[in-house]
Amino acid sequence: MMADAIRLLLFPAMMAFAASSDLLTMTISNRVSLILIGSFFVLALAWGMPPVEIGIHIGAALAVLVVSFTFFARGWIGGGDAKLAAATALWLGFDQLLNYLTFASLIGGLMTFAIMKFRLMPLPAAIAGQEWAQRLHRTDAGVPYGIALALAALMIYPDTPWMTFGM
Repeated sequence: MMADAIRLLLFPAMMAFAASSDLLTMTISNRVSLILIGSFFVLALAWGMPPVEIGIHIGAALAVLVVSFTFFARGWIGGGDAKLAAATALWLGFDQLLNYLTFASLIGGLMTFAIMKFRLMPLPAAIAGQEWAQRLHRTDAGVPYGIALALAALMIYPDTPWMTFGM
């Protein structure tokens, strides 16, 4: 019962929280990544995932962590984005990693283009008083890439073994 709740609710909820947090504050709490990592291991053990398979998932997370922290060091993404991408890769493993990274890149590119266009226009009066909208509209602000990472994860998640196989 607890494993089903984690499998069905926790991962999607953490993705939704990360996306909304990044939009509203331009930060993704470390707690999101820690909850994803901890719940992966709880679910993997409850599901009886073989140790070799767990190791492969860890390998996917470490590969993404190395690349994403290189991006962070260059100032291309935020630290929360790097940690979220790695924690997501832990859940997806190598089987879904290419799809995830492809969707995240495409969504992120489209989102970045849309935000760049948004920044060229006057801030709409309906949201002009909102701090998050003002921050998003500033030309010196970053792009909340956690939104793209979370949307890509939610698009891929239904095709993962977590959702396609009964527990």
